[in-house]
Amino acid sequence: MIVASISLLKEGHRVSVTDLSIGNPFGCDADPPANWDKLYKWEDQLPQHNVDMPAPEGKDGRYVLFMNQIQMLGWNNQLNEVLMNSWLAYKSNRTYVFHDYIWKDDYYPWQNHPSKPSVPRTPLNALISGPSAGGPWAAGDHSPRAISLRFFDQVCPKHERKIINTRDVKPIIGSNWIPGDEIFKAWQKILVDAPERCVEIQPADRSEDNFPQTFDLWFWGNTRALDMWEDFKNSPVSRLLGTSPIVQSAVDRNTYLFQPRGSPQFVPKGASMDPWDRTLAVHIRRGDFKEACQGLAQYNSTFYSWNLHTFLPDKFTHPPGWDVDRETTIATYIRHCFPEEDSIIEKIHQSREDYVKAGRGGDVRYLDTIFILTNDRSEFLSHLKSKLLLDGWNNVVTTRDLELDQQQKDVGMAVDMDMARKAAVFLGNGWSSFTSNIVHRRLVDGKEPISIRFF
Repeated sequence: MIVASISLLKEGHRVSVTDLSIGNPFGCDADPPANWDKLYKWEDQLPQHNVDMPAPEGKDGRYVLFMNQIQMLGWNNQLNEVLMNSWLAYKSNRTYVFHDYIWKDDYYPWQNHPSKPSVPRTPLNALISGPSAGGPWAAGDHSPRAISLRFFDQVCPKHERKIINTRDVKPIIGSNWIPGDEIFKAWQKILVDAPERCVEIQPADRSEDNFPQTFDLWFWGNTRALDMWEDFKNSPVSRLLGTSPIVQSAVDRNTYLFQPRGSPQFVPKGASMDPWDRTLAVHIRRGDFKEACQGLAQYNSTFYSWNLHTFLPDKFTHPPGWDVDRETTIATYIRHCFPEEDSIIEKIHQSREDYVKAGRGGDVRYLDTIFILTNDRSEFLSHLKSKLLLDGWNNVVTTRDLELDQQQKDVGMAVDMDMARKAAVFLGNGWSSFTSNIVHRRLVDGKEPISIRFF
């Protein structure tokens, strides 16, 4: 079977290779971890956190808690589920219960700090805004607003909850093999038909199901999710998904780095002065990721989720396969998944050229700034920057150039993502859930396919 990603067991812990996000490019900070007390207080004071609210909220509301939602992996592994689960709750006329993001220990920016909490976590509203995090629906939409896990414990005490274990559902609906929209409808029927106010979805034991999520690796790891794209893209969950104020403050704080730097006489007449209109963002994962790319080759993995859209210009052509020609297969995957410097520069050059040529009429397209989203901390990055400047780019900004306070550093991966969302062109890694969620936001924003590229 061809899948888009794999998860491995390493030293007793699940290690995901689906989330190719930047991890922690800043290293351990001498200052203590971010304090989120004020944001938690704000969440607790959301108007729907009141048992006396009239139905469909309050003590007469209908709720669903996905305790099988993934945790302690990369942020984008969780974001996939946050959005799809909250849409499932919406379509089932139930209130979605949102969680904190719980970090995988070695992704946490303060993993060695003496003040690091025993379970590092970040409030969901620090990372995103919108209905999935308790924000309002559109005017005239009276669907119940999402609530926090803390309030769920109040409005739905444990003895009032109907427990549904995924072991009793997924084998029946055959979720590993059927189209994505059928998986969605099967779960929707279960949640609609359940008479109980409070439903809690619990995961099967890992010995029974290594991926016990409602929308699991087999859903995201091939074309299955594409069956739902148009409905999901146009859903209020996608349309109203927003940048959190913390992330927005970091973007605003660092926008000056992207201001045009080139000589005005070389800028074509009519070119935009908006720095994002002149930026090409590129996601380059380095470090030990080469090993993960070799794992993808072993499993003959496809691109991940929304990166598989057939209308996007770059497709991955599968090599002979691990068991047929291992050397050629590994080389092909490494070339696309862990590209070397010359390949990176060549693809950047091609992406800019194709985007500029796609302009029509008075649409003057001019790209002179590169933004490199990366976890790299080696000489590779400085050497790449030098080569890009020699290649004619006027301005090269990297993740490491961003100035962030403690809260902004805690959500650094979302800061990078929002900048990539805003850029004129985005060049990503096709196997990455980080890239896939940027693709989702860009397409919802109306960005054209030629502005979305893969190595």
